[in-house]
Amino acid sequence: MGMEVGVVELVRTGWIAGTLPTLIASLPLSCLNSFHDIVLGFAKRGKILQSSSSKRFTVPQKFFCHFYVLAVVWTTLLLATTWTYAYKMVPLNADPFLYSTFANRITGGSHILSWHKSPSIPIGYRYSVWRSVFLLLLMEAQVVKRLIETIFVFKYSSTARMHIFGYLTGLFFYTAAPLSLCCNHIPEVYNYSVNGVAEFIVKGKKYTMQDLDFNWLEFTSSLLKLGWLQWIGAAIFFWGWIHQRRCHDILGSLREDSEQSDEYVIPHGDWFKFVSSPHYLAEIVIYAGLVVASEGADLTIWLLFGFVVSNLVFAAAETHRWYLQKFRSYPRNRRAIIPFLY
Repeated sequence: MGMEVGVVELVRTGWIAGTLPTLIASLPLSCLNSFHDIVLGFAKRGKILQSSSSKRFTVPQKFFCHFYVLAVVWTTLLLATTWTYAYKMVPLNADPFLYSTFANRITGGSHILSWHKSPSIPIGYRYSVWRSVFLLLLMEAQVVKRLIETIFVFKYSSTARMHIFGYLTGLFFYTAAPLSLCCNHIPEVYNYSVNGVAEFIVKGKKYTMQDLDFNWLEFTSSLLKLGWLQWIGAAIFFWGWIHQRRCHDILGSLREDSEQSDEYVIPHGDWFKFVSSPHYLAEIVIYAGLVVASEGADLTIWLLFGFVVSNLVFAAAETHRWYLQKFRSYPRNRRAIIPFLY
């Protein structure tokens, strides 16, 4: 319990600490203008940073790739361990007397990969673990897409930069975001994985296929038993996912030559018809889908969503101002990030 509380509280504190400065800087108070400029300076990148006179403490914008390499590796690790734990220990289609006791699993009892008769595990806990697996699957789809886009779609100029603080924030985000989707079960998953590896090392060559006992149908069937909110959340998620993909393709097509750093054109198509930063809007839709799929019962995921919304709205407002200043013919009916409103 101590480890679980520690991880959950640490992640929640990180989201609050990352959200509050942006919220404060967004307040329309003249006394906060200096603070707004400081926060904006940390958030600037790409074309917006190029219009700034200061390039100190910056890194190449192509370092965005680092975020998604980290995200894919970390999310895959969390998904693999959590899914294996869920499959072996808390399946939704199991006889309730097939598995070792809950206490034996999380405290590292012997034969952690073995099957023993014992009292059933609460069904609510089982569903909670499988919801985490479902959420991590969605996150995996997102981070793999972003890695592919960063490598093959975006053509970053050699002069494109981002602030080092923004770079560190990105590394934090793609470490904490996947963790937020499963942090309530980290102690059990961690102990199961560590003891499983230890048992494998001890048994060595004596480890048999029966010990591994893997069935693809059973491995995935529990996901189909999740509730309707998970599938509604997934539909919202992939709605945003598809539109973000289209908008990124549009942005990537605007610069065929990555060395043409000073040539910008007005993007058109898809959600660009309504807002200046539709890829940010799509990101918000994606994380809203995760909130719905989590059934809205986890404060950590709400704090993750709050971080995403506050930071993207803040960045979109500055992007919108840049477009209006850069292009006299910029469509006046476009909003910054929320169609028809803002």
